[in-house]
Amino acid sequence: MRIAQISPLFEAVPPKLYGGTERVVYSLTEELVAMGHDVTLFASGDSITSAKLAPMRDKALRLDPTVIDWIAIYMRMMELIYRRADEFDVLHFHTDYFPLSLFSRQPTPFLTTLHGRLDIPEFKDVYELFDAPFVSISDSQRRPIPHLNWIRTVHHGMPANLLTPQPVKQDYLAFLGRISPEKGIDKAIRIAGAAGMPLKIAAKVDNADKKYYQNEIKPLIDASPWVEFIGEINDAQKPDFLSGAHALLFLIDWPEPFGLVMIESMACGTPVIAFNRGSVPEVIDDGLTGFIVHDDATAIAAVDRLGELDRTLVRRQFERRFTARRMAEDYLDLYEELCMPQAPKLRAVGD
Repeated sequence: MRIAQISPLFEAVPPKLYGGTERVVYSLTEELVAMGHDVTLFASGDSITSAKLAPMRDKALRLDPTVIDWIAIYMRMMELIYRRADEFDVLHFHTDYFPLSLFSRQPTPFLTTLHGRLDIPEFKDVYELFDAPFVSISDSQRRPIPHLNWIRTVHHGMPANLLTPQPVKQDYLAFLGRISPEKGIDKAIRIAGAAGMPLKIAAKVDNADKKYYQNEIKPLIDASPWVEFIGEINDAQKPDFLSGAHALLFLIDWPEPFGLVMIESMACGTPVIAFNRGSVPEVIDDGLTGFIVHDDATAIAAVDRLGELDRTLVRRQFERRFTARRMAEDYLDLYEELCMPQAPKLRAVGD
């Protein structure tokens, strides 16, 4: 098939360091190419891909402090893709609501995977205007807007051999991702201390969260001798970091749409201790790949139970459920259905 993958422009594909959506787009794009499809990736010019790269600007937005209005850049991007739409069998957008108005008025089949939280009133207002095909990344993500034309849930996947278990000693708990109030870094620090175990934090601090980090988290880290703050790490550093952890702490305080870091941890054979929020029950097999907990007490108790889990089985479950090949096959099924004559009325089974 001739497939267009349309990525956000905030990070390169793949991201140099932190970045969720662009990382998923990379995994999907590379797997589709490996399966023999003709893929064009619309992304920032500093992206690296085995597909055909259609650069929408020279570099990722996060690396360009000169940008004043990123929405103008996205509007230009949509128009440029629209002018090329007839070159493709299907267009796959990962750019929120931006394609909906323009591409609902042209004949090339398209779909939009929504990657973020949807519990924002403005999102409901705009998405419900369109009967375009939407893909959720977890069933829980749909709850704020359940009556969209959801055609399927496709859980994220990643290359099977990108992150693998390493032969290192486990001697700490890990936090990986981004420092912000909803990610629960304060809870991770508190629970690691209560469990009597060191905590290593490998995390990005966005500009929007710098005040929170400086005022709330840095003083907490400084006052907690069991905590080591490493900073942002790349994919090459993740296998050792995650393999060296007894568990990843994922103590979120928001309706997480997916949580890519959970499957990154599982890929390294490292179980996850996670609060029961958002997608967590769909990703974690409780008692197999980690423990789903409800409060500080159950999280601390879960640390004591980590010896019950088999890290080989954690990795095996990742291979069964969360590889890029499985994700690409799921999307290919959708692409083929969308290209059928009655595709505009396609709805998910049970809707």
